[in-house]
Amino acid sequence: MIDIAPGLLLISDPFLKDPNFSRSVVLICEHQQEGSFGFVLNKLYEESLGKMLDDTALDDYPLFYGGPVQVDTIHFLHKRPDLIDDSMEVMKDIFWGGNFSTITDLIKSKTIQKTDIRFFIGYSGWGEGQLADELKTKSWITRKATASLVFHQNTQNIWKDALKDLGGEYSQMINYPLDPQYN
Repeated sequence: MIDIAPGLLLISDPFLKDPNFSRSVVLICEHQQEGSFGFVLNKLYEESLGKMLDDTALDDYPLFYGGPVQVDTIHFLHKRPDLIDDSMEVMKDIFWGGNFSTITDLIKSKTIQKTDIRFFIGYSGWGEGQLADELKTKSWITRKATASLVFHQNTQNIWKDALKDLGGEYSQMINYPLDPQYN
């Protein structure tokens, strides 16, 4: 049985049909008996953070689709707990949340870099036992997260790189078609 815990990466099976999670990588940030919570790392949202918040100082910061739950909320992961108060450690070098007004001040003063932070609209959530069931049916391939994958600069490669790092049969999956009928 896979230990579901903060810092676990869920890499979607190459043939997962759910459009919210097709070829996605999700970082689990919190897991309790009641359920699990995380963010899709590799799905760019159509609007920038600046457009969503009507603040041109934030226009250079991309916004990612964190998942289908509460898509009217903005969340963030970062690697700068020394600058951002009230954040929670997900795992080494990966922190979740914090004081949002501090973030905007850090961005405007150019004290924090785009490589240090990632913003999400919505999140991914699973109710009690739901994620465990999905893991049993092999909807997800799992591995431990790394800051280099979470803050990967080429988000289109996160899914492939997460699998490649596992080696063996997993590295071959990156070449599978979206639909096995096309094989």
